[in-house]
Amino acid sequence: MMSAEPNVTEAQIGAPPEKRELPLRRNRDFQALWIGEFLASVAKESAEIAYPLLILAETGSATWAGAVGSVQLLTAGLLSIPGGSIADKFDRKLILMVTSAVRMVLLAVFGVLATTGHVSVPLVMGLAVLSSACLGVQQPAGLAAIKQLVPASQLTQATSQTQIRFFGATVVGPPIGGWFYGLGRGFPFLSAAVAFLASWVVFFFIRKPTQAPMAPEPAAEEAAAPVAKSRPLDGFRFIIRQPILGRMIFWVMGSNMAFNHSGVFLALIATAHQRGAGDSTIGVTLAVAGAGGLTGALLSNFLLKRLRPVVVIMYATWVGPVAAVLLIVVPNAIPLGFLVALIFLRAGVFGALFMSYIGALVPDRLQGRVIGVVMFISLIAQPLGIFGVGAIFDNAGPAWVFGTMAIVGTVFALPMLSKTIFRLRPPEELAVA
Repeated sequence: MMSAEPNVTEAQIGAPPEKRELPLRRNRDFQALWIGEFLASVAKESAEIAYPLLILAETGSATWAGAVGSVQLLTAGLLSIPGGSIADKFDRKLILMVTSAVRMVLLAVFGVLATTGHVSVPLVMGLAVLSSACLGVQQPAGLAAIKQLVPASQLTQATSQTQIRFFGATVVGPPIGGWFYGLGRGFPFLSAAVAFLASWVVFFFIRKPTQAPMAPEPAAEEAAAPVAKSRPLDGFRFIIRQPILGRMIFWVMGSNMAFNHSGVFLALIATAHQRGAGDSTIGVTLAVAGAGGLTGALLSNFLLKRLRPVVVIMYATWVGPVAAVLLIVVPNAIPLGFLVALIFLRAGVFGALFMSYIGALVPDRLQGRVIGVVMFISLIAQPLGIFGVGAIFDNAGPAWVFGTMAIVGTVFALPMLSKTIFRLRPPEELAVA
């Protein structure tokens, strides 16, 4: 008896070639999506590091420089709700291409203005708002498209690769933007415009439909019956009624308030300064801490194949509170970085698992709206955490900062101690059309 072809399941033996499951690395449509999104993410990160540098150079105000980051988060979060609805109504590939094209034009024009010295704070803020609005529309479409481009059995692997894209861009984007800024004020934006152009070209090579076929028109005798309309808030309703996703997004909201990157880095810098660490030591501490997220993303597929979902979830939900308590008592800066790295490590792994459950449990017609809700909750929670860290540190010191992180992390982790989570099956076994 002949052996089965490699990477093809027994159920697929004898099936037509177009129905056989290819390894993800040979899935040209998904890889085109991944590469295009990676280029767009690098462009975003490299431009965003230049915004505060430009405002500092123009005004010397750290307040205005910090405000641009909060404005971006709020804009992207608010636009993700209508963005998710758009992703469910219109061709997702077209959305990706249009938003990349708009961001390319915006950054190219601004790059020319910055090069010629025509820059002001309102102009920078306007560019940040418009670019973030495009992000709020683009990201739900890109994430929702995954469900159509890969088979259910590869959802976890695909979302793991997506986490690598995100964390990889956050690692390489800022240095690129900083290097180009050293060449001239307009160069980070012009280079980002070129990257968005490249992402537009790559998106063009996605051939497979990025949405499920639309439901057929109702028969004549059924046309008079009331038909439920597509509403932006349907994503909220679905999550609230879904016990798995509801618990997960509740924890994500609390985690992003207590342990978002910007807030934790702010706490690390302030604490290390207070404990007498030099600038070089603080730099190493931040590098060690930041490496945790990328490490988790790189290991996510390996870990998710070998660990039960409940093991990943319990680590993700409880490593934060435990590490926060240790951060109160650890005296030296470098160990602080390693503790934070253990917190950030969870982001890539849990993020891949969470997006896998969204891909598995959410029907395609609701993918965009549910992802839009997830983006909204994730992004809106972060400015609250950043503001809270600064206020608590100024008024009470680092022990209270980390203690508050531990308390908030614990409160939001408690709902995960449920039978629903402890009996949770892998996402591939729960997939719906």
